[in-house]
Amino acid sequence: MSLRQKLLLLLSLTVAAAVASVAWTVLVRIRHVFDQRDQEETALFVAQFQREFQNQSAGVTDTLSRLAETDRARFVATEVTQSGDLAPYLNEARTMADAAHLDFLEMVGPTGDVISSAQWPARFGYPEPAAMSPKAASFLKREDLPDGTSALGLFFVTAIDGVNPPVWLIGGKKLDQGFLADLPVAPGMTVALYSDAPSTPVTNTAASNTSSSAPPPSAFDPPRLIGVDGVVPNAARYENLVLTALRNGQQSSSILYLTKRREDSISVTALPLKDESGKVLAVLTVAISRSSMVEAQQHIRAIAYGVASTGILLAIVFSLWIAARVSRPIEELARASEAVAAGNWEVSVPERGRDDLALLARSFNHMTAQLVSQRERLVQTERVAAWRELARRLAHELKNPLFPLQLTVENLARSRQLPQAEFDEVFEESTKTLGMEIANLKTIIGRFSDFSKMPRPQLEALDAAAAVERIRALYESACPPNVRLLTDVATEPMPLDADPEMLHRALSNLVLNAMDAMPDGGTVTVSARPVEDTIEIRVADTGAGLTPEECERLFTPYYTTKQHGTGLGLAIVQSVIADHAGTIAVDSRAGGGATFIISLPKASV
Repeated sequence: MSLRQKLLLLLSLTVAAAVASVAWTVLVRIRHVFDQRDQEETALFVAQFQREFQNQSAGVTDTLSRLAETDRARFVATEVTQSGDLAPYLNEARTMADAAHLDFLEMVGPTGDVISSAQWPARFGYPEPAAMSPKAASFLKREDLPDGTSALGLFFVTAIDGVNPPVWLIGGKKLDQGFLADLPVAPGMTVALYSDAPSTPVTNTAASNTSSSAPPPSAFDPPRLIGVDGVVPNAARYENLVLTALRNGQQSSSILYLTKRREDSISVTALPLKDESGKVLAVLTVAISRSSMVEAQQHIRAIAYGVASTGILLAIVFSLWIAARVSRPIEELARASEAVAAGNWEVSVPERGRDDLALLARSFNHMTAQLVSQRERLVQTERVAAWRELARRLAHELKNPLFPLQLTVENLARSRQLPQAEFDEVFEESTKTLGMEIANLKTIIGRFSDFSKMPRPQLEALDAAAAVERIRALYESACPPNVRLLTDVATEPMPLDADPEMLHRALSNLVLNAMDAMPDGGTVTVSARPVEDTIEIRVADTGAGLTPEECERLFTPYYTTKQHGTGLGLAIVQSVIADHAGTIAVDSRAGGGATFIISLPKASV
């Protein structure tokens, strides 16, 4: 990945992360604010509901108390207790309820039996347990109706004044849609009432009296969740929340999703309504729409996406500008460094501005200028050092035959004083010595001449396997008895552009050196195989190996580890390989044999 791409990625991620962080923080904050607002509105509504409930309770209590003080109530109660005739007064409760605007009203005798019932006239003579235990305040009660259903109401019990034994009035108002319509609700808030009434019609009074002690239902009946406008839409979504309030009798809250759209979600609080025994008779639900919060979140999210897109676009532009100021000069320096490494020391880079990159460019140009100015001196110094080393080694090689020549000449000069027969003997021996040493001098001078006049290779298409096979055919039968020659050649083609004779000469030199390195016998292995874009040829022996110092100096002209040798063989091999644009190296350690590794470029087919 280039610096330009890294800058673009870094800046884009930074902008995206910053925008995402801010958007997430704002969204969380908005949700917290809306949730807090919903909680406050719900708490305010609950307080208002409690006040309204208390007002309704006070109204029912006051209405029943006034009825108990009327002359008509006292007259009816007195007549009933004295005569025991209930027939004339069966509809009295209905008349009194209509006059007092009550939904429920019953007159109950001293024995607890109903004298007159406004909501169910046929109940006269049936017991009403609630009337026999007067309460100090109003209470919730479910009242059975003639059609087999029941209704939830707010009731109060009081005795009619001045009648003894006492006659009771028990009455109240329904908690229904009208009650919900009178509750003060804020915009976006809806209320509903779920009554825990039996789902089957009441068939007799005994059943109705025992139904209030039945356990809470385990199934939720959506039509029983009534709002101001009737059955609440999507009432089934309220099931878990309502059943939780019915079962544990505690206020609970939850977020409900009425449809798949988040805009249609609501925050709902369920308030259980209990009778005197603590049994939950109904659940009041307060729902607050979350559409405004969702719309605000979506609006902020859209703004965040827009800001992120703009930021990423600016990041691209900014990264391109930075690339022009930073990455392009660095790329130019990298290319210039590669050129210097390839041998072009005169390369330079543009110097722009006065920043650190410009200083780096000036330093690079100064370095290349210094390299150019010092290159000639360095080359001259290397040439002088090379010629000095060559002269030193040549002088050392020439000194060996010159000393015997000098001794022979001096011996000839002294032998002139000897008799003729002895002189002839000395003369013949001395001439043989002179001839041998002169031949040795010619050999040394010839090898030096060959090294200094290495011809340019005549390149031909050649397979490395053929070169190895030629070596095997030549030396397999010519090896000493205790030396074995092995070859290991890859099966795939290994094309080379090489001079067959020069490459054969180099490999022959390495094989002969390997044989010389194993005077006690061993194995010479010649292998060839392709390695990426090169052909690798190895010549390995199992001899005594070389020390690290010997490995470093092995290809130096006139350096040899043999007792008899000129030290030019490996230098010639290195020259041949270099002329073929290849490299040669040695891998060895003392006592572990030596391996000469030749790498030649693979020819294009």
